[in-house]
Amino acid sequence: MTDRTSLVVRHAGPKILPWNLLFTRLLRFAHERPPRLAIRGVVAQREADYVQLLSDVLHMRSRLLESLPNSVIKKLDDDREVFISVLAAGGYEYTVGVLAVLATGAAVVPISVALSPAEALYYASKSRSVALLHSNLAASQAAELEKLVYQSGNGSFQRFSIAPSCFSAVVDPNTVFISSDRCLDPNNAGVVIFTSGTTGPPKGAVMRRTHYFDEALGVADHYQIESSDMLLHLLPVHHATGVGMMFFPFLIAGAAIEFRSGGFDPGWTWERFRRKGLTFFSAVPTIYMRMKRYFEERLADRAEADDYIAGVRSLKVCMCGTSALPKPIADFWTQLLGKKIMLRYGGTEFGATLRQRIGDDGVPDGSVGEVTPGVELELSEGDEGEILTKGPWMFSRYLDDRQMTAEAHNKRGFYQTGDIGRREGKYFWIMGRASVDIIKSGGYKISALDVEREILSLPYTQEVMVVGVEDEEFGQRVAAVVVLREVKQISLEQLRQDLKARLAGYKMPTLLRLLDGELPKSGTGKVVKKTLGPQFFPEDYRKTGLVQVWDARRRDMQTEKSKL
Repeated sequence: MTDRTSLVVRHAGPKILPWNLLFTRLLRFAHERPPRLAIRGVVAQREADYVQLLSDVLHMRSRLLESLPNSVIKKLDDDREVFISVLAAGGYEYTVGVLAVLATGAAVVPISVALSPAEALYYASKSRSVALLHSNLAASQAAELEKLVYQSGNGSFQRFSIAPSCFSAVVDPNTVFISSDRCLDPNNAGVVIFTSGTTGPPKGAVMRRTHYFDEALGVADHYQIESSDMLLHLLPVHHATGVGMMFFPFLIAGAAIEFRSGGFDPGWTWERFRRKGLTFFSAVPTIYMRMKRYFEERLADRAEADDYIAGVRSLKVCMCGTSALPKPIADFWTQLLGKKIMLRYGGTEFGATLRQRIGDDGVPDGSVGEVTPGVELELSEGDEGEILTKGPWMFSRYLDDRQMTAEAHNKRGFYQTGDIGRREGKYFWIMGRASVDIIKSGGYKISALDVEREILSLPYTQEVMVVGVEDEEFGQRVAAVVVLREVKQISLEQLRQDLKARLAGYKMPTLLRLLDGELPKSGTGKVVKKTLGPQFFPEDYRKTGLVQVWDARRRDMQTEKSKL
């Protein structure tokens, strides 16, 4: 059957947005009066409504389309895959950059500003990014990355600063239209999220375009996000939670996002709660832990303590994901909030498959809730076992790795999460991780093998084993057992300094144990981490005098001595 779009000229232009739900809704919000706040950036001390945001997205898109090679433009016109990276912390520049990339029809590849240029090169190269958009604060990193990309043989790679398109001349929404052409193929690539693997370097999980409209709308509906809501966004914006849970759902609902990028500051966060005006907050257990400690040590006995509590209680929803929330922390927040923190379970490749419902007072302690509607989920051993899942919001593939994509699923097409779950009635609990090579620390998902690879590249290391060690504050600490070549001693402080140019800060070891000889191995020559991890880092490792501990609060390193 002939479609009218094959008979008429393309409907495209500087003020024509692609036809999909995200952009139709953004345009609708831009028409509302009075203008609705979209983004507030704490670090930049700037904010923009939906009219300004739409104007700046169009401006940035025009700059891209005017500069990209004709071969790339042809691919975009034919709705073929094109990848463009964005190097920016959470904020207005990030938002403009991401939406501008999507408005061209390309897929966006968010890259962490915490990465060294050498690490970022892998992400840009693996995704075959044709261009890089960057924030002002990431300008020097972007310039270094551009040099590395050129040196790798990609001479057509282009770099764009997002700042010149921010707070541009406001466009009249009545002059902006949605294309009458066919909608962009929802099955094509929309977002690429890199996730740590148990073998080799990070894998690029390709999310379909449905990730930023259908899945986002599902999240918004589930948590009842409304246009009057305001989210405080403190999480990384290159990970699945920061993008898929805390970014697109709030934009597609017409709500406002207040970004505060950089290191977490519990004092600032408590003061922000005290001022009120927020309705949503999402964090990892490490953040909730540090806020609990700050309140107990510095706020609980102050005359204004009730003001902080009132600020917290003005929040409509508090959420937590990425790793388990320890019961003492959960209990503290339940008492303070007057309601429970809402837990969930999901993953980059398969989305949020288990989550609590608003108003469900019957959810048992520690449960991550029920199966998300439309998702098929099984446990490998009946009511307990590995979580196996299928659903409409799953990733489409790993970049350039057909075999790994296939091997991630069982013969019946279920994605094998590697996490162990338990079911009682309709409720589920997460029991732990089947893999010992993925470390969840402070909200980050870290490949132990990535860390091992960089430590082994140092001239004084002979062998290394990196494991996760359970920790109340971080969820897990990155712990390294190192066998040295010739030197007798190395401090954890020196090791971290030597890794500074190779690893992002959150990947750095915070525990170090030196070993004479060599790492014990199995009969087949393997280092059995499940056995050796607890052996080298027992529950009382702080008392052994053998483990060096990095104390992030004091920003110094100390060797814990046995307390007899």
